Amino acid sequence: MTRVGERLNQALHELFTADNRLFLLGEDVADPYGGAFGITRGLSTAFPDRIYPTPISEAGIVGAAGGLALCGDRVIVEVMFGDFVTLAFDPIVNFISKSVTMYGATVPMRVVIRCPVGGNRGYGPTHSQNLQKHLLGVPNLALYELSPVHDPGRVLVDAMATGIPAVFFEDKVLYTQPIYLDGEVDGLLRVTPLSPDGNWVSVGLDADEPPDRVVIAPGGVAPRVLSALRTTLIEDEIAAQLLVPARLCPLDLEPVLPILAAAPRILLVEDGVAGGGWTAELARRLYERLWGRLREPIRVLQPRCDVIPAAPHLERELLVQDSDIHQALR
Repeated sequence: MTRVGERLNQALHELFTADNRLFLLGEDVADPYGGAFGITRGLSTAFPDRIYPTPISEAGIVGAAGGLALCGDRVIVEVMFGDFVTLAFDPIVNFISKSVTMYGATVPMRVVIRCPVGGNRGYGPTHSQNLQKHLLGVPNLALYELSPVHDPGRVLVDAMATGIPAVFFEDKVLYTQPIYLDGEVDGLLRVTPLSPDGNWVSVGLDADEPPDRVVIAPGGVAPRVLSALRTTLIEDEIAAQLLVPARLCPLDLEPVLPILAAAPRILLVEDGVAGGGWTAELARRLYERLWGRLREPIRVLQPRCDVIPAAPHLERELLVQDSDIHQALR
């Protein structure tokens, strides 16, 4: 069984083997640490001239990555904990993303900023957040999310190929979980790509009948949704389908609109706290595209707007869990 973190590490090795202009910047990314979660393990040994451990300065790290990109290099940045991407907000929004189009000609800025995010680990208020909503809608900035049903190697290659800088959010819990790339999650649920670019993936029953519910969720929430789908099917005889995008922004809805137009009920789930955010923008766009065909209002499930507690039982109460998704599907 291959785990998500293992496949991500393998994908990084493949990228560095294929591209001698690719650099990696970040805190403690060199061996023997290989980053706080071991995702960059082995890279500094295999590619010692292109792996740069840095001081603790997210703004400086990302700013240096922007300078390398302006010179035509490709750069992957690891922010040790995604919470601290806030310290790099200025170079991301005012330098790297704007550099694509503010010099009178299009300038490829091939930078991918990797951000381990998410809770359910008891790491407390400043090491457990999902801050995707703070970077939504920035011109020339793409947002991706690690997923157990997408190949991270393909996602990283696609992100680099666009010439648009990207932030790649990686739920820390996923690193130790299985990755499903062979078309099957278990004997019950199957994985099916829905778009040629691999962006949208469906997980559900292998059946001709349309599902009773359709859930859209980013990759970090996907395992909890899959658990809820199994429980809902077995206990309540309700069949649900999960749709997972690798790219959160800009979001192409065309491949999934036919499924959503036929869905009796639609549930949107995310880990970002309430108050704007990805699901709010997604719901707005779905109402625009599907008004008149929706059978019920779209439901959004996300944590209330609050600081994530350090106490594990309080953290579980705040963040969306399998049981919350099961109850919403019922």
